[in-house]
Amino acid sequence: MRILISNDDGYLAPGIQALADALASVAEIVVVAPDSNRSGASNSLSLDRPLSVQKAANGFYFVNGTPTDCVHVALTGMLDYRPDLVVSGINNGQNMGDDTLYSGTVAAATEGYLFGIPAIAFSQVASGWEHIDAAARLARDIVLRRFDDLPTPYLLNVNIPNLPYDALRTVRATRLGKRHQAEPVIRARDPRGREIFWIGPPGATRDAGEGTDFHATALGEVSVTPLQVDLTHRDQLALLQRGFA
Repeated sequence: MRILISNDDGYLAPGIQALADALASVAEIVVVAPDSNRSGASNSLSLDRPLSVQKAANGFYFVNGTPTDCVHVALTGMLDYRPDLVVSGINNGQNMGDDTLYSGTVAAATEGYLFGIPAIAFSQVASGWEHIDAAARLARDIVLRRFDDLPTPYLLNVNIPNLPYDALRTVRATRLGKRHQAEPVIRARDPRGREIFWIGPPGATRDAGEGTDFHATALGEVSVTPLQVDLTHRDQLALLQRGFA
C-alpha cells in the first residue's frame, strides 16, 4: 500500500511524525506537508504566487502553501504513481461538527478524495499531543481496516480522544454535530496603536446528541464520520425548478 500523508500543523508537528512512524511499518509512505502551521486554511489553493517544495532532514517534503496545495502538488507534479490512500493529520485538536468546513486537516484529505483516492483525516480531540503515540497506533488500525464495503473513493473524518491505546477500543460511526454561532472577534491594538482583530473561539455545541461526533468523543469513543462534498441543497433545488418552470 502506498500512502500520501499531509496535515495542516506543518511538517515539524509531532502529530504528523507520529502518524508517519506508525504507517511506515505497514505501507510505503511519502509526507508532503506545509512549511508552517496552516490551521483554518480550509480548501484554499495558492493562486497568487508560485509554490516551492523542499526536502527536510527527516525525509519529509514541505511546501510554502496550504494543506490543499500540498496534496495537489504531490498528486499532479511530484509523484510518478497514484497513492492508494491519502491520510491527513494527526491534528492538534478536534475537527468536529461545523469546524470541518474550516479545517485544513480535513481539506488535505478532501483534495485526495476529489482526485478519486480514498482519504482519511485524523485529529485528536484535545490540543497538546497527550497520548499522540496511542492516537497514531489507532490511526494505523483504522487504515488497515481498508473499508472494502464502502464505495470508492471515501472520505472519513476521525476524531480520537486523548487516551491510552487500551482505552480506545470503542470506535463509533457518527454524523457531524452542530455548533452555535461563533463568539465575537477579540479587539486589540498592535504596537503602533492600530486596531486589530483576533478570531474568537468557536461557539458552544448546539447538537451534540446521541449519534454525533461530539457525543461519541465525550464518552471517550473514537468518532468516524463519512463526509461528502456535494453542497447542493436538493430540497431547494426542487423548489427552484418549479419556480423557473
